Amino acid sequence: MLRQVGTVAAKRWSGPPTTIETGFDMTLTDDRLAQPDDTTGTAAVELTATSTVPLLLTALPGPKGQAVIDADQRVTSPSLTRVYPLVVERACGCVIEDVDGNRFLDFNAGIAVVAAGHAHPEVNAAVHAQVDQTLHYCSSDFYLPAHAAVCTRLARLAPMADARVFLSNSGTEAVEAALKLSRHYTRRPNVIAFFGAFHGRSLGSLSLTASKARQRAGFGIPAPGSFHAPYWDPYDADALTGADYIRRVLFTKMTDPGDVAAIFVEPIQGEGGYIVPPAEWLQALRELCDEHGIVLVMDEVQTGVGRTGTMWACEQSGVVPDIMTIGKGLASGLPLAGIITRGELMNWEPGGHGSTFGGNPVACAAADVTLRLVEDGLAANATAVGDHLRQRLTALAGEQPLIGQVRGRGLMIGIDLPDHDTAEALERACFERGLLILTCGERSVRMMPPLVVTKEQADIAVDIVADALASLNGDRS
Repeated sequence: MLRQVGTVAAKRWSGPPTTIETGFDMTLTDDRLAQPDDTTGTAAVELTATSTVPLLLTALPGPKGQAVIDADQRVTSPSLTRVYPLVVERACGCVIEDVDGNRFLDFNAGIAVVAAGHAHPEVNAAVHAQVDQTLHYCSSDFYLPAHAAVCTRLARLAPMADARVFLSNSGTEAVEAALKLSRHYTRRPNVIAFFGAFHGRSLGSLSLTASKARQRAGFGIPAPGSFHAPYWDPYDADALTGADYIRRVLFTKMTDPGDVAAIFVEPIQGEGGYIVPPAEWLQALRELCDEHGIVLVMDEVQTGVGRTGTMWACEQSGVVPDIMTIGKGLASGLPLAGIITRGELMNWEPGGHGSTFGGNPVACAAADVTLRLVEDGLAANATAVGDHLRQRLTALAGEQPLIGQVRGRGLMIGIDLPDHDTAEALERACFERGLLILTCGERSVRMMPPLVVTKEQADIAVDIVADALASLNGDRS
């Protein structure tokens, strides 16, 4: 039984209010209370994927956490959007422990990155083995077994036939590569993306990103030839969006289709609100691209690697892209991303694109194991636990007036709320109770736990969300 404990004065941090709820006391008998840290001369408590969670022992942040925050804020870029004062020391599975010994249930997975869970033993073993062999050598100029192995696996898993792979470090680099390649292949200047989309923050990808104005503010003119259309509207299926909007508005008023190199689309819109369009909406984009010789780029940076219950989200719509961008969960926490394309499309010459660190052998080793784990069961777990989680949240929506919609696939689930302030308040209230979620879109929160999450952990998460929403309702009354 979950038991809520009292209010504790918070330490210094510029974000949260002056007092916070310490959340759920599930472990008054936890041995950490008897063995608080190494300074007592007692060995630290082992952290496992089944460790009791949440476990909140201090105000948030605790004293050690506040010291790290103070040091960090003195020297780091103010552009970093720290959403709550979490100072991570170690993690296992879906369990995060901060520097003060507080434990949290991780339902954001480092922004959908830790696909196989924190510290998965097989991923860690592959990383350690590769570090002992070769830490780095440039895969753009030389050959590495780990690079060849993971690219071979990715080509086999690709939705398109005769696939080729280019590896980079991050999602935005993958989008830049797709942008370059589509223009190189078609010899056309223009590209189309969607309002609400997030494709990265470097200048080329930023020209496609259209989720928040502040992401563009002050950076001058984006790459020329970038146009946007409305994404599918989950509240108005008859709205003019997608291929219909491109035909009737962009192709008649803004750009000739013969000048369009590519259309970039997320098969499920991520930062835009975890919006799941119907299969026919994506199929219409495929037909439009085929009609006009336009490259269809599916951005699977967040949706890919089993997140939605299949290796790639596009599989569920029956749409095969020409280029697919990948990243985030690919190497379970190490920086690795890239593009997978139809073979004939990747026709740039040697030196046309490259990367010093992209395809690093340690990240490739982690990715090869991660992909195997996803194939062997993690994608199926995403479907099973994701269905259970959505059913519980949908039932909660029937009781909780603050919830508008619950939507998603697999372990990519969004919850709509009345407004952005309510979404931020729920994000914070969940953190204060030991659950890590994030906002997205105009008024949503998102749940994207590691793919190893259990139904029991999903139930704990829903119980925390329910309690947090009840507290918000109480604040409104």
